[in-house]
Amino acid sequence: MLMQEVRDGRLDSLATLFERHHRTLFAFFYRMTGDRPASEDMVQDVFVRILRYRLGYREQGSFRGWLFRIARNARHDFAAAHPLLEPMADEMDVPVTAPGPAAQLEHREAAGRLRQALQLLPADKRELIILARYHGMSHDELAVLMDSEPGTIRVRLHRAMRQLDVIFTRLQEPRHAV
Repeated sequence: MLMQEVRDGRLDSLATLFERHHRTLFAFFYRMTGDRPASEDMVQDVFVRILRYRLGYREQGSFRGWLFRIARNARHDFAAAHPLLEPMADEMDVPVTAPGPAAQLEHREAAGRLRQALQLLPADKRELIILARYHGMSHDELAVLMDSEPGTIRVRLHRAMRQLDVIFTRLQEPRHAV
């Protein structure tokens, strides 16, 4: 495994890890902040931290979980240093499946409401939804990452999705009073 090689001092393997994971990390950070330069900075920070904490890596857990734990800490530290930086990305990737212009317009409007609804969620709930839905992390992976139990993650994700649905529905109303 590449991380084991990095841990054992073969630092050239870090470049391969970067190539494999930097896009995923960038997408996570960008969906959380909506800021490209900040997202790029946080990706770099994650790999600096990987290098710095490589000796603490243990093989018993998944590398992806360890990577996202570092990413979450980097985002938390960045948010603490830049508290005004929490908007959502305008270009959240929601595929357009309907061929007609009216359906495409409706889809774009729904995607805009989804971005706005996600923006209105607390950061911890937004993060949970993004990791589960956009990055496909299982309840078990999220439980390890968030130092919790899978059942607790299921409940938290369900509540976050329910809150997102309520906000999304309110945004559809003529006077979206959220």
